[in-house]
Parts: sequence; structure tokens; C-alpha cells
Amino acid sequence: MQDEIIMYTDGGSRGNPGPSGIGVYIKTLDKKFGEYIGEKTNNEAEYEALIFGLKKLKSIIGKAKSKQTEIKCFLDSELIVKQLNHKYKLKEKRIQRYFIEIWNLALDFKKVSYSHIPREENKIADGMVNEALDAREKQGKLL
Repeated sequence: MQDEIIMYTDGGSRGNPGPSGIGVYIKTLDKKFGEYIGEKTNNEAEYEALIFGLKKLKSIIGKAKSKQTEIKCFLDSELIVKQLNHKYKLKEKRIQRYFIEIWNLALDFKKVSYSHIPREENKIADGMVNEALDAREKQGKLL
């Protein structure tokens, strides 16, 4: 196990707000996750994807190893990255709650960094979002 883990996250909604999903690709461990998360805004889904990813990483590598591991998070949401890197203020209460949860989760690791990437470089996490939403849509049509 390396002391550095690369993780890509994405969240999206069909409508804003609307049915939403999250996608997480932990490149270093070659693990992918996608999940339907209910009715959310795009920004909420982006934050929830990152929260899910950090929690999942800690559960996979364990508490002791987490403290020795640097996590590099890549997101295609420039807004979220700028908020997490203290470039933009957080005015909405619900977004402030996400920020605080991520801040607390980051304390479980040696270091967590957040970088913005173009959407084209986040295809795997984006694909997981769409798979989760497509599966939910299909399930809804069967009910």
C-alpha cells in the first residue's frame, strides 16, 4: 500500500435539484463506486461524492494507515475545489455543513488536497454517476 492515494470523485443530478448520483474512482487501488443518493442539487451531489470517497478510503485502508496516507482528490467542479481550498466563501448553510464534514474527515489522513480537472479527465467517476442514475431510472420504470 502506498503512502499516497489518487481519488477522482463526481456528483451529478438530472435536474437541479433532481435525481442524483455519486461516482468515486480510487485510481491507486483500482476501485470504483457509484450510488444513487436521492433528490439533490449538482453541488450537493459533488460534495456527497467526496464525503463518500473519504469515508470509503478510511474503511478500506484502516484508521492507522489513514494517518500515514496523503489523499489527492480530483474533481471536475471548479466551484467545490475553490470552496475547499478557501478561495470562495461558503454562504449557504447546507454547503457549510458539507464543508465541515469534509474538514473533519480530512483530519483522519496525513494530508488531503483538492484539485480541479477538466471533465474529460474525470470520465470514470462520471461514468459511475451515470450508471447509478441509469440503474435507478430503469428500476423506476419496472415498479
